[in-house]
Amino acid sequence: MSQILTVTLNPALDLATSTAQVSPNRKLRCGPESAEPGGGGVNVARAITQLGGVARPLVALGGPTGDALAALLVDYGLDPLRVGAPGETRHSFAVTDAASGDQYRFVLNGPIWTEAQLDSVLDQIVAQAPEDALIVFSGSMPPGAEPGFLPRACTRLAPRRVIIDTSGPHLDLQAQGVPPAPYVLRMDSHEARDLSGLPLETRVDSAAFAETLRQRGAGELVIIARGADGSVMATPDGQWHTSAANDRVVSAIGAGDSFVGGFTLAIATGEAPPEALRRGAAAAAAAVISPGTQLCRPEDYAEMLPRTTLLKL
Repeated sequence: MSQILTVTLNPALDLATSTAQVSPNRKLRCGPESAEPGGGGVNVARAITQLGGVARPLVALGGPTGDALAALLVDYGLDPLRVGAPGETRHSFAVTDAASGDQYRFVLNGPIWTEAQLDSVLDQIVAQAPEDALIVFSGSMPPGAEPGFLPRACTRLAPRRVIIDTSGPHLDLQAQGVPPAPYVLRMDSHEARDLSGLPLETRVDSAAFAETLRQRGAGELVIIARGADGSVMATPDGQWHTSAANDRVVSAIGAGDSFVGGFTLAIATGEAPPEALRRGAAAAAAAVISPGTQLCRPEDYAEMLPRTTLLKL
């Protein structure tokens, strides 16, 4: 099995609570609070661990908040590779209005990185991860990381296979095909529509755009998630679609990270990309039937995998 290292350079200590009603200009008395480690790479590592695999999360942490987040990672059964952040680890804060059920989410920016600090992290990855490792960049990049950071990471980390699931300007640049191509580039349908300027109404439309991106050099494999219609993937050997499998949604939180976890674990254990696509979709389907932030529970994954279909388009 190939080693898996997930990278989270801008993690957050996610705090959540509730109050009777959110209204301005007065103190809001809150109920009990919960704390969880946040960040795309952290969640991918959690999903892989829950599915029975092994993934080590590289997490940039700073200050007492970073210490608290590190302790939570250990509680989840993870073995974090801690690197120093250039400042205090950020918080995010979610408050649920009990009267309406609406949730208000406040996300802080986190510390600002320099190019030299980011390059130092890449050096640490090279030192820690063997050349056949899978390196996952999932979630937003930290303040100070310019859009060229991920192509630079792909160059520095070669021949390690890099999987990218990000957003914003970093995704925009990656979609232009700036070399070298990562092993996998993943996005959702909303992002794909914005990039293509097309409605992408059918899975065939999405697969065709994924192939356009692949030929452009955006990724050796390009995956577009289509929500309830599953996911499509463009590969050198053709285009594929996998179903979403589930017919109910309890919470969509963590579905994308669970997909990346299931896909990456399958690749690490030697599965071909189409089968990895199917397993990623089963993990995502498992995530949406679990409450809150529980991601893909193994018993739900075991239920969803036989129901998840794979079709070559």
